[in-house]
Amino acid sequence: MKTNIVIIDDHQLFREGVKRILDFEPSFQVVAEADDGERALEIVEQFQPDVVIMDINMPNMNGVEATKQLIEANPDTKVIILSIHDDESYVTHALKTGASGYLLKEMDADSLVEAVKVVADGGSYLHPRVTHNLVNEYRRLAVVASGHSMATHPHQMVEIRRPLHLLTRRECEVLQLLTDGKSNRGIGDALYISEKTVKNHVSNILQKMNVNDRTQAVVVAIKNGWVEVK
Repeated sequence: MKTNIVIIDDHQLFREGVKRILDFEPSFQVVAEADDGERALEIVEQFQPDVVIMDINMPNMNGVEATKQLIEANPDTKVIILSIHDDESYVTHALKTGASGYLLKEMDADSLVEAVKVVADGGSYLHPRVTHNLVNEYRRLAVVASGHSMATHPHQMVEIRRPLHLLTRRECEVLQLLTDGKSNRGIGDALYISEKTVKNHVSNILQKMNVNDRTQAVVVAIKNGWVEVK
């Protein structure tokens, strides 16, 4: 079965570019488009798509408010937010409305396709740089909660215990690079392996860690002290 997709973005050229990328994927079908949040609600009600790709900044009704109303009316619809903002406050606000994904507009085609597949399968997907910023915020809050100052303890001393009981050494390296905010291409470049091999490693990591997506894997790894937070 095809994944039915709706694209909501007020920039026609960008919207057409996203559609062209998605049209190359045989399992995807773009069923409708719109250029503002209010129209998005009407289209989703009409077409009942599996995934909505939603720009965060639009006239009449912004993407965050549209997402909130959309999910309240259609709980089964998955939303991926598109944004130019990588600040954690934007990300957390978007996710609190019920969005399943958050992509920066500088994403590459592979990231867009991967995000749609992950979200359509019930997972969540964050742009690698967004994940890295959230990890840094998580570390800051953990240090503050422990009573230390970030100025005097810029890198909290934590003993890293690689999960070799669960993952191979190569998978541990991939997990660390995921935590560093690397994309599949960036991980491949760092380890001198192909993107296809990276994808296989990531799939194995998710399965072995019993998590649905990369973000959950990173959070679990941090909580267990399996990775270094830089």
